[in-house]
Amino acid sequence: MWNDFSSPVFDINVRVGQGSALSPILSSLYLSLFLYILEKRLKILKIPVSILFFVDNGLIITQNNSFDISNSHLSCSYNVLSKLLNSFSLIIEHSKTEIFHFSRSQGIFNPPPLDLSPLGGPILRPKDSWKYLGFIFDRKLSFHKHIDYYANKAISMVKCMKLLGNSSQGISPLQKQLLYRCCILPIALYRFQLWFYNKALLSYHIKVLDKIQRRAAIWILGAFKILPSMGIKAIAGIITIKFHLQKIARRSEIRSFKLPSSHILRNLMDDSPPLLTMSNPHCVGLLTNCQRNLAKGHLINSYNKSYRIFPSFSPLNPEFSPGLRITDKFSNHFSFNLVNKKEKEKYKIRA
Repeated sequence: MWNDFSSPVFDINVRVGQGSALSPILSSLYLSLFLYILEKRLKILKIPVSILFFVDNGLIITQNNSFDISNSHLSCSYNVLSKLLNSFSLIIEHSKTEIFHFSRSQGIFNPPPLDLSPLGGPILRPKDSWKYLGFIFDRKLSFHKHIDYYANKAISMVKCMKLLGNSSQGISPLQKQLLYRCCILPIALYRFQLWFYNKALLSYHIKVLDKIQRRAAIWILGAFKILPSMGIKAIAGIITIKFHLQKIARRSEIRSFKLPSSHILRNLMDDSPPLLTMSNPHCVGLLTNCQRNLAKGHLINSYNKSYRIFPSFSPLNPEFSPGLRITDKFSNHFSFNLVNKKEKEKYKIRA
């Protein structure tokens, strides 16, 4: 059904494959009505929770100073969720259900379990860490376990790449450096925005990443282990990890302004008056100056450094279409000098 058009009923004998680009689109269309009804029921019951869904992975979020009150909110919302899913012919995989508490308390942290057995679920006991969509969270959001996990993967890759060459044979140092930049760094810095932001404690993270860089530099040059780190990094052409993080962090902050206006990040960074638009209650624009100074995170950095600096950018604007671009309309005003690198190198050798 689309607007006033309704197609006849027909059988479907083809399913969407695992990892298909069509899967999140169809799941969003199917779950949009479910999420709308669920949100309405939770508001009617006055259960203070937030719901987040990524395809078939759902989160129920609640905030409270008491574990007992938080568990009661989660239990009630879980009950509403399971009954509504049954009406949509969907089920919850109870074996994959988890509970996790965030707390910055310095004392003994022993939260009580959440008993979902009356609702047909398991007894959930909080763990020390929680992995969700490739992110590893700890209760204080220090992300030490996250950086340890991906740093170990990166170090394992450096060890495996030693088979490709050493100081006497194999691939050249230039090719080794390219492999480091293309294959190792993206793994070690996976979702660095979680922990690299203003006012964050970075000493542990930088220390772990420096070890990866040192190992990679020794492998690239085939150098001895006793050599100083700064020297071999400079010779190998590897930028210090802290400066590299600052560079890619600035680029990622600008990227959010190239997203469509309907994107969730643009919605959270909305600065328009709340009376004129239906603003998100969690958007940065609704925070006071004092709250913005106290808040931490990559989104806050992006808002503080980039908002009102760059002009509005629409990636779907007609001016970006072929034939309407400035180089297409005024082609006689542009000239491009194409240089053949091979011929250029020949001239250098002759000279």
